[in-house]
Amino acid sequence: MPRTVYAHQRDTLDAICHRVFGQTAGITEQVLELNPGIAELGPVLPQGTPVRLPDITQQPQRTKTVQLWD
Repeated sequence: MPRTVYAHQRDTLDAICHRVFGQTAGITEQVLELNPGIAELGPVLPQGTPVRLPDITQQPQRTKTVQLWD
């Protein structure tokens, strides 16, 4: 069951995902799907905007980082 958090002053969707989950990759897309129309509010959400968050039981798999220079 998704839970709801509320945007702080000058919050972005990415900032909320990072604050709650510790990362944004793969999660921000799920949050956008759960909150139709939220993108139309702009990059900075109005303070107090309710944001439904997905239940994440397994962290999205991260891609391997390749170091190009030593």
